[in-house]
Parts: sequence; C-alpha cells; structure tokens
Amino acid sequence: MKRIITAKVKNRSGVLNRITGLLQRRQFNIESISVGRTEHEEMSRITFVVDVEDFQKLEQVTKQLNKQVDVIKVSDITDKAIVARELALIKIQSNPQLRHEIQSIIDPFRASVIDVSKDTLSIQVTGKQEKVEALIELLRPYGVKDIARTGLTAFLRGQQPSSSEQSSFSLLH
Repeated sequence: MKRIITAKVKNRSGVLNRITGLLQRRQFNIESISVGRTEHEEMSRITFVVDVEDFQKLEQVTKQLNKQVDVIKVSDITDKAIVARELALIKIQSNPQLRHEIQSIIDPFRASVIDVSKDTLSIQVTGKQEKVEALIELLRPYGVKDIARTGLTAFLRGQQPSSSEQSSFSLLH
C-alpha cells in the first residue's frame, strides 16, 4: 500500500541523508521523494511516497523520524484531504508534420510544449500521478526519448498550521 509522508525539517546539511538512511535500514522502498524550502527559509518540506505492507512498521518509523534532531514534524497524510502534484518533462520524437497532432493530445492534459527542435518536442505536465502516467502512455507511440519527473509533492488542503507546528517553528529561533 502506498503512503504519502511529509516531514518538516530544519534546512541543514545531512538531514535528507539521515531520513533516507533510516527508511533504508527499515527496508522501506522510497518510490518518490521531493524536497524544497517552505515559507520559512530555516525549514524544508520533504514529501516521500513509500510502499508499505505493515502499517505498524510505518507508525514505528514515523515515531523514530520524529525523534531525529533536525526533524520538526512527520505526518502520514495519505488518508487526509491534500493537494498533491507531480511535474514531468517528456521529450518525444517529432517532426513538423506531427506537431499539430501532438498538440491536440497534450491540450486536454493542460500540458505545454517547452522546447522545440528539428526532431524533438519537450513537453511539461503537472498533476496527479495518474494524469502524468496517462499522458506518457499516449505519447509513447511517438517515441519517448527522455523523461524527468519530480516525484510527488503535497500538503494538507485548506488548513492553517496547528499550534504544535507554530510552536515547533518558534523552537528554530
């Protein structure tokens, strides 16, 4: 079962390595991971998707992650109301005769052409993983030359930070 985990961490060297090391030691396979600064320069948000069979093992790892020195808060947000997106860049074979046809395929996905060369098109798409996968499958017959994906990034939908998150932030100062 796939689970979406977010971690707010202090923006310091080595934090990501310690977190992924802990997951590796517990034999969790990380399917995707994205990291970036939050609204506060001192903090980063890590979003990772893991495939887990044993829910109790996941709870134990979450508790262990929360005990890490530079970790502020770890949450399993899989079953909550979230906003989640992935970015993919897809380079496909293309000649001038096919470009209109390809444009008609990518338009319903709200994807856009971001680079054109003599024999390739580079396309950008954002959305849920299923949407990205569907577009890639539709483009495969044209000859996919390269794909770069960010992995999922997510946060809770329409909620203000809880008092525990606010007090955790004050610990940084």
